[in-house]
Amino acid sequence: MIVSGVGFVVALMLNAFVFDEYDAYGEVPIPGRGTVHLPAGEVNVSFHTQIIGSTTGGGLPIPNLRWRADPPAGVAEPEVTESIGSTTTVNNDARVRVWVARIAQEGDYRISTEGNVSAFLSPRLAFGHGSPVPDLPWWLAAVFGLAVVDLIIARVWAAKVRRRPTPVGLMPTFTIDAGPAFTPTDDGIRIQQLKTLAALRDSGALTQDEFDAEKRRLLGS
Repeated sequence: MIVSGVGFVVALMLNAFVFDEYDAYGEVPIPGRGTVHLPAGEVNVSFHTQIIGSTTGGGLPIPNLRWRADPPAGVAEPEVTESIGSTTTVNNDARVRVWVARIAQEGDYRISTEGNVSAFLSPRLAFGHGSPVPDLPWWLAAVFGLAVVDLIIARVWAAKVRRRPTPVGLMPTFTIDAGPAFTPTDDGIRIQQLKTLAALRDSGALTQDEFDAEKRRLLGS
């Protein structure tokens, strides 16, 4: 995500100041005449001037301009389409694309320019081309956006996982083996019966003679 964000900024700067050769084929003063060698294909035609201070929020104002390109003999005139671009300013140098001309055949073209440019310093019409990779910043921006979405989804998922209750493990089961059954002996039975007789005698339920008789019977004497 960080790489795509930095790449987006770098690509914008490279497209604006390095790859965008707005005056690659030459410039013609306004008003004035000049000859430029143009390749076949699309050529950017930009208004180029010097400024004092900075441009307003709306960019570089474009005056009323007129120009004509006389092609070599036997070559069709360029097809010109208005295509206003964004303003690029470096120090006191400002430019903005105004037209795109489709050149039928490479050659030397005689350019004539005029316009209401009295409010501008050193106004010129520049002929060049844009960046060879104009869509690169937007591809990087798309990658950055996808990375942000992935990060948000990952954080939401992690938060849900943390809030999810942890299942309690099953309690271990175990069995206590019962010990061997206790079987009373004959002596134990007689002792318990003597205790019962003594309790009956003490409570008055048996007389001393009855207690002695039962005791002798139990003891077998």
